[in-house]
Amino acid sequence: MNTFADHVIASLAASGVQRLYGLPGDSLNGLTDAIRRADGVDWVHVRHEESAALAAAAEAGLTEELAVCVGSCGPGNLHLINGLFDAQRSRVPVLAIAAQIPGGEIGSGYFQETRPQQLFAGCSVYAETVTDPESGPRILELAMRAAVERRGVAVVIVPGEVFLAKTARGAAPAVVRPARSVVRPDDAALRAAASLLDDARRVTVLAGAGTAGAHEDLIRLAETLKAPIVHTLRGKEHVEYDNPYDVGLTGLLGFASGYKAIEEADTLLILGADFPYRQFYPRDAKIVQLDVRGEQIGRRAYVDLPLLGSVRDTLPALLPLLAPKTDRAHLDRALGHYARSRKSLDSLAVNDHERTPIHPQFVARTVDRLAEQDAVFTVDVGSPVVWAARYVTFNGRRRLVGSFNHGTMANALPHAVGAQAAHPGRQVVSLSGDGGLTMLLGELFTLRQNDLPAKIVVFNNGSLNFVELEMKAAGIVNYATELDNPRLADVAAAVGLWSRRVERPGDLEDALKGAFAHEGPALVEVMTARQELSVPPAVSSEQAKGFTLYAIRTILSGRGEELLDLVTTNVARRILR
Repeated sequence: MNTFADHVIASLAASGVQRLYGLPGDSLNGLTDAIRRADGVDWVHVRHEESAALAAAAEAGLTEELAVCVGSCGPGNLHLINGLFDAQRSRVPVLAIAAQIPGGEIGSGYFQETRPQQLFAGCSVYAETVTDPESGPRILELAMRAAVERRGVAVVIVPGEVFLAKTARGAAPAVVRPARSVVRPDDAALRAAASLLDDARRVTVLAGAGTAGAHEDLIRLAETLKAPIVHTLRGKEHVEYDNPYDVGLTGLLGFASGYKAIEEADTLLILGADFPYRQFYPRDAKIVQLDVRGEQIGRRAYVDLPLLGSVRDTLPALLPLLAPKTDRAHLDRALGHYARSRKSLDSLAVNDHERTPIHPQFVARTVDRLAEQDAVFTVDVGSPVVWAARYVTFNGRRRLVGSFNHGTMANALPHAVGAQAAHPGRQVVSLSGDGGLTMLLGELFTLRQNDLPAKIVVFNNGSLNFVELEMKAAGIVNYATELDNPRLADVAAAVGLWSRRVERPGDLEDALKGAFAHEGPALVEVMTARQELSVPPAVSSEQAKGFTLYAIRTILSGRGEELLDLVTTNVARRILR
């Protein structure tokens, strides 16, 4: 056969794609049949198209190669969208193949009819409809090129009958691989940056995911400038390891030391970061921002000197222009503050005399200690991402995947599907919240059906925990956040996973060791403290007022025992320590 679907699969294989994530449907029959007949391209059957897009996003982020997801017409397209927003905002190359109703029925209000190009416009860099098999190969190649070069989502919309239509005999598959380039500021801009940094007395570096591949030069830069390095969450895996200048994160998930290192700087050097929270930027410092995407520069704070280029290409050209500094006062003050912050956080990540429910810090620290040195961690938005940010450590080989820009719930399990499919021989650990896990619970079946040995650690606190924290900070009595969960370990066992439920701290290590040693997928459900507070490094007067109002309103509503639990969980044990 020589159908357009055959051309699609041949082009994907020639471009390095090894699998497609999706659910079948009659509008996709031509495509799935082409996969069945092809060699070298697998079908990863998921239980929800949103999960297909999230899995593809994880694979693309880890491999930096094009990953592909598929959705049938109408509802299947719609289900893709949230996962595609995650991929687009994470700036990873994903191709979505979206089936459409029969071309002759478009505009008639046909069964399952939607307007896919309009639907995907907000979550893609390219979205185009194939109207016939003659135009299809070119549109496919343009879409693949847009995804890999612009590092985003490209969508090819195909009516079901076009997949089955014959293409021109002998049409060669498209081969699309990323082009390589060197991108750095010109010499004049580099000299201006060197002059500004040389004149500064207290430089702090804010390093993001754009520092990937530039670790050695980043350390040399910090040594030259005697500058503490604060990292973003997406930059954590690239920055914090083997780094004597690291002072932790800033922002809502961060450390007091990271916040203070930025606040006390007279010059902030932003490297490959688009940290969104403006309240955590310095009030009076000069700012130099380096980014490979010029449109990102100055979005969060006024920038005195914009620099267009990649961190990996720019630092080797900038370093020879800098005069080494000798004054370590700012650096040493920041490092001392970090040591105190780290000690305070670590004191909370212990077995608290077998008290129950279990403190989530202890869970995260134990997972970190037992996981492989090249493990991939996926983390749910909400409280699991807080504990991962503070207690999971990196070494240059471990990886971290999450919905850090889009911020969708339920990402950790589908991300683990993609990570494990892309790295079958590597340990993948999902740190899932009970709310996130149960939102896309069907992907436990995906793990079993595809024999993906990911390990799922569930922080079960019976609530939408981070939402409750936000309510407290706003002075609102917690409402509509409780989760009446079944025994999730029993659910996993019914699906066919190895599973354990942990209710006492002393049982945690054995359960995790058992899960990590098991050859197939495994789930460990840990009953964690609902009232554990993850307080940001800087609490505003509005937040302090909010907590006070929350306390008063909680008592007046007759729920004083909730406040007592909050105090017991957070304040009492700190006093005892």
